[in-house]
Amino acid sequence: MLDLNKKQLLEIDGGSTISGAFITSIIKGISSIFDLGKALGTAIRRIGTKTICPL
Repeated sequence: MLDLNKKQLLEIDGGSTISGAFITSIIKGISSIFDLGKALGTAIRRIGTKTICPL
């Protein structure tokens, strides 16, 4: 294994890019929140208009 000195450690660059997996997870999270809001809105509308299916 190679030991690095302090100057070499300060010159290390990387890890600052946004990966495709990160973007995909953000999009899936936003989509999940949107779907949850849509389901909640539909439930509120159905309760308000009294169009709930009896069990």
